[in-house]
Amino acid sequence: MVDAGILTGAFLTLVAVALHYSKGTGWEANEDISQEVLEKRAETVPETEFPEPMNRSIGGGGVAAGAVAGGSEGELAEGGEEEDEGFDPDAIADDEVETYEIEFAKEGETIEIANNENILDVGEDQGWDLPYACREGSCLSCAGHIEEGPAEEYIQHSNNDTLNEEEMDNGYCLTCTAYPTDSFTLETGEQP
Repeated sequence: MVDAGILTGAFLTLVAVALHYSKGTGWEANEDISQEVLEKRAETVPETEFPEPMNRSIGGGGVAAGAVAGGSEGELAEGGEEEDEGFDPDAIADDEVETYEIEFAKEGETIEIANNENILDVGEDQGWDLPYACREGSCLSCAGHIEEGPAEEYIQHSNNDTLNEEEMDNGYCLTCTAYPTDSFTLETGEQP
């Protein structure tokens, strides 16, 4: 049969384990500091006028021009010139509405878009699943690339809180607030 020494050893081991767990291990979990860490991180992020998750400054991009310049809204720190507030497409008179041919390269189609219609809305009217998030010019989700050159030569934004001058010079635009001023080819879903 089974040796008495083995049975005694197994019994003593079980007793030792039971005594150890009955007294507890003495280990306590560290205090949860995750909320405190998140609050400290949030204090280091500049305030912007648009809600999360569209805040491009979190995760490393840019910050709103006013946050960097330290000026008040609508003014630049240098020169005192007012920022371009965009334009109001609804202010375009009916007799001043012009249409332009916009080629959507990825969709493989060219459509006409009026200068009082934003590119994203018209593309969606065609049934295309175009990328977007805020629809206010405050994020990069709807960004597109104009192949012909600087964006300012082909579109105007009603609002642009995200793209800087260099990105616009490189042909990037925000389709949710971009209105055509000329015909061009657009690569949707392209971000700087």
